[in-house]
Amino acid sequence: MALSAVRQRRSEPSDPSPSEPYTKLDKPQKSEEKDEGLGWVFPIMALGFLRYMSATSNIIHDCDEVFNYWEPLHYLLYRTGFQTWEYSSQFALRSYLYLLFHEIVGRPASWLFSDDKVRVFYAVRFFLGLLSVLTDTVLVVALSRKYGKRLATYALAMLCLTSGCFFASTSFLPSSFSMYAISLASGLFLLDKPAAAISVAVIGVILGWPFSILAFLPVTLYSLSRKFKQAFIAAAVSSVILLASSIVTDFYYYGKWTSSVVNLLIYNVAGGGESHLYGTEGPLYYLRNGFNNFNFCFVLALLFLGMLPIAKKKYAPDLLIVVSPIYIWLGFMSLQPHKEERFLYPIYPLICVAASAVIESFPDLFRSRYNPYDRSIIVTVAKVMRPVALSLILYASHARTFSLIHGYSAPLEVYKILEHHDAENTSVLCVGSEWHRFPSSFFIPDYVGQVRWIDDGFRGLLPLPFNSSLGGTAAAPSYFNNKNIASDKQYLHDVDACTFLVELQLKRPYLTRGSDLSKWEPIAALPYLDRELSPALYRSFFIPYLWQEKNVFGTYKLLRRVTT
Repeated sequence: MALSAVRQRRSEPSDPSPSEPYTKLDKPQKSEEKDEGLGWVFPIMALGFLRYMSATSNIIHDCDEVFNYWEPLHYLLYRTGFQTWEYSSQFALRSYLYLLFHEIVGRPASWLFSDDKVRVFYAVRFFLGLLSVLTDTVLVVALSRKYGKRLATYALAMLCLTSGCFFASTSFLPSSFSMYAISLASGLFLLDKPAAAISVAVIGVILGWPFSILAFLPVTLYSLSRKFKQAFIAAAVSSVILLASSIVTDFYYYGKWTSSVVNLLIYNVAGGGESHLYGTEGPLYYLRNGFNNFNFCFVLALLFLGMLPIAKKKYAPDLLIVVSPIYIWLGFMSLQPHKEERFLYPIYPLICVAASAVIESFPDLFRSRYNPYDRSIIVTVAKVMRPVALSLILYASHARTFSLIHGYSAPLEVYKILEHHDAENTSVLCVGSEWHRFPSSFFIPDYVGQVRWIDDGFRGLLPLPFNSSLGGTAAAPSYFNNKNIASDKQYLHDVDACTFLVELQLKRPYLTRGSDLSKWEPIAALPYLDRELSPALYRSFFIPYLWQEKNVFGTYKLLRRVTT
């Protein structure tokens, strides 16, 4: 009677059947509640810290960033600045709508820091960094929710620390803006928000860089195939609003009805111009450049297609759609004769995503397709190789970033020193062969009346100041042309009129103007890496104890005329 009164435990669904042997596969699994992934706070904090570092320490990598974006913005804020031929109303290749988007931050900053334009410069940079933080965070969270925390964490680490993303994230360039849009559109696509993804793609193309439309095509077309009506309406409405805004803005600033978006496409695509006049590179340029900025991350990203057949169930089609612009963009841009590093910026986040997917799939390369629980030694080694590969990528990235910042930051730092020297308001700052490293008028204090170029042998067309007497932004000065032919007005021929002089003095068998100490006294001098005389390995990556020993350095100088 007592035995019959004993209560028996109800068999749970997870219990192994009494008639079958118990195996490891029968072990109760962890709760399969929905994994929310990394969440939002950690990616925002990690990216925010690194983008802050980028905003404060990033160098200016391309004179196009200065003369086509920082200088026109300076003119909008202070009514002074250099103008390029692209901003002549005769050609109207650059969009003022893109500049107005940044003036949203620049204008209040100019009021707040009325006596310090350098702070306005960094305020805009912080804004760029914030855009990068927000868009990359959406991408990381989307990866985490769809593919798990491990892949998302790898991608986050690379987005934070790879040199390419570190520098491009706070560069004032349309290609960087398209990069933000690529991150956001890809994240929204993975979160199954096709209408929002396609709207962001339109913004990246029209407000950012029109040529980036190729990089947005896969996500755009697949979004249309998923929810055609919603995605099409979103694309149409966004396109009409942005194109109309661009045309109205161009009319206001250029003084005539025109579209900078259409003009740019005609110049570069329809045979209207000759972009090769501004430098050509061979077909391997972007492969070398990609390795310099992403090291082994770039190599792994290119191997994504080779890994796909093994990990097809995990990554096809969505992740394949997201990373496919890497191959489309590399192929198209490599065929163009005119190549620049910034042209690759739009696909930088996708390189990190593709490489992360390959690293995460290392064990799948050796695991038996019939045994997903394979615990062989080689599979275990492959798992260990994941953090090893990531660490190697991040270390090489740090070495690249450190080398660039410490090797080439002298121009920004030297121009900052001008703020601490007083002179007459008619002072003239002269720049010769270093015109292409001029960091913008934001670093020129009010007491400097003019910045002038002096002839050091360059025979191309240089920027000249916006001319308010000719109409400012609506002007079409006769000295501008689209053939890169120098103007006789671009140089100051009377060098004796220079109050200050900026020069890079290298170990060469000829003297520079600043070498004459009877006429010039140095007020600032900082080391600058001599690219031509330094070995490629040591100048590209910082190697402890060898970087300074093996490399050759010149001196970046700010000089003042000796008064008698």
